[in-house]
Amino acid sequence: MTTVLPDLALPVIAAPMAGGPGTPAFVVAAGRAGGMGFLAGGYQPPTAFAEEIATVTAAGVPFGVNLFAPNTVPVDAAAYRDYAALLATEAARFGVGLPPDPVEDDDAWRDKLEVLRQWPVPLVSFTFGLPPAADLALLRATGAALAQTVTSVTEARAAAEAGLDVLVVQAAAAGGHSGTFTPDLPVPVVPLPALVAEIRAAVPLPVIAAGGVGTAADVAAALGAGATLVAVGTVLLRAAEAGTSATHRAALADPARTTTVVTRAFTGRPARGLRNDFTDRYSAVAPAGYPALHTLTRPIRRAAAAAGDPERVHLWSGTGFRHATDDPVGTILARLAAGA
Repeated sequence: MTTVLPDLALPVIAAPMAGGPGTPAFVVAAGRAGGMGFLAGGYQPPTAFAEEIATVTAAGVPFGVNLFAPNTVPVDAAAYRDYAALLATEAARFGVGLPPDPVEDDDAWRDKLEVLRQWPVPLVSFTFGLPPAADLALLRATGAALAQTVTSVTEARAAAEAGLDVLVVQAAAAGGHSGTFTPDLPVPVVPLPALVAEIRAAVPLPVIAAGGVGTAADVAAALGAGATLVAVGTVLLRAAEAGTSATHRAALADPARTTTVVTRAFTGRPARGLRNDFTDRYSAVAPAGYPALHTLTRPIRRAAAAAGDPERVHLWSGTGFRHATDDPVGTILARLAAGA
């Protein structure tokens, strides 16, 4: 095991899942099982982020945190207004209002860096793009190892040139947002083992493999291709300790749900989830624009989740969703590691 990554009993770890599933209890459970988990800093207010870090630190388990690196996708104002008008009927269904103007922000990036200065974490990973060099230096000064989500050899080389320590190689089969640096371009559909092997041949950095992993055979294939660790997310969404909404849990177990799609209809960035009415109606007409579309659709998604309406909420899911079970996190990670 490389010294950059913790020496773990299991080669399978819990991926960061922003927006609810990745609770402190979830991360602690992964650590106590012999793996580790990532707290998701994305969408978190800085105070809540600090509290979660404090909670997991107190548990004494290995863990990391993930941040959304600033990489805004500006939205065309007219396209935003047109899309908001289309969504008005969805908002009216739940009696919620929608932001009339685009909201462009950096997810409190600077405040979260300050949290990590005050609460140092052993491993910090980034998604959506490379952080500025000065910010990488700031985090390195805390003693953290730095990991970058990449989806191609080009991105992996850029990460290595920027001095990152670890690559999180994410295949297109992954659930939730793609970590691509260029969300306006399609992410090539390459099986995870092939992508790991390709990047390992090009860039001499340790790899955490992720994307579409649902079985022990999937884990063994990624490790065999050269990964040091394998991160899983979707397969843990129904786990007892996950903060996944009841609506999302039910959809993952629904035998009528058979397909995942990549859509920007919910957030303005490409993300993979279970197909539903919202993706069918709006994927072809949604403009690019992150985080503006995330903020626009959030009232609808929150209301739909609370109402038990799976047709108007983002049901983030990778292609291995059929393997998600409601077992404890430790049981699932051990099962996945059985063939390693």
